[in-house]
Amino acid sequence: MTQRIYKIKLAFIAIAALAMSGCAAVHTSIAKKDLDVQTKISTSIFVEPVAKDKRKIYLEVRSGVMEFDRNLFRTTLQDQITNSGNGYSFVDSPEKAQYTMSVFVRNLEKASPTAAEGYLASGFQGVTAGAAVGYAAGGSGRQAAAGGIIGGLVSTAANAFVKDVTYLLVADIQIREKARKGVLVRRDSKVNTKISDDGATTQTYSEATNRKEYRTRVVTTANKANLELAEAQPLMFDKTAYAMAAFF
Repeated sequence: MTQRIYKIKLAFIAIAALAMSGCAAVHTSIAKKDLDVQTKISTSIFVEPVAKDKRKIYLEVRSGVMEFDRNLFRTTLQDQITNSGNGYSFVDSPEKAQYTMSVFVRNLEKASPTAAEGYLASGFQGVTAGAAVGYAAGGSGRQAAAGGIIGGLVSTAANAFVKDVTYLLVADIQIREKARKGVLVRRDSKVNTKISDDGATTQTYSEATNRKEYRTRVVTTANKANLELAEAQPLMFDKTAYAMAAFF
């Protein structure tokens, strides 16, 4: 009878631990069930307004990230700009363009700033919850320890199935604009290049040009429970392109 009671208590501990330690996973799955995509711009860009026949853009999209679909993003960005209602279109030659827009995507990856803290917090709560249930059931210290182990295992299993995932897209943008006739732009540049661990070289140069230059950065995040890149990427591209289209 004693052994049977012990098994019943242990089963009760397991069920209670499942309910308690699964709370965090259930909360995440409910609170993060919808895809949330946010875009921010580091600095606003205001290009000079020009006549409709001059609203021509030459576009370059580059990236060192293999997962980034350059062709899809280029198409998305072109669609956003041409459909903005401001009369801009694209040309294949930078010489024929009033604006040259260069986009370089630096990152497209998972990013979880609070991953370490979240993992430690869920582990601690899981073990504590299990041990507390063991004592509440009137069990011994050994039963409490068993409850703690069960709570920790259940919490780990629940969190393995439900993850709070964030993807991050970081894009640097450079826009060069032809200045009005008679306007000469002087640009002074300083470039530091690391040659090796033992040294670096610095290049300083000045040039006169007929193009004004603007630079900014667009950062887009996508967040959802158990989010995959294939699901996040289309809306991330749409919102990033929408933000860039606002420059024209």
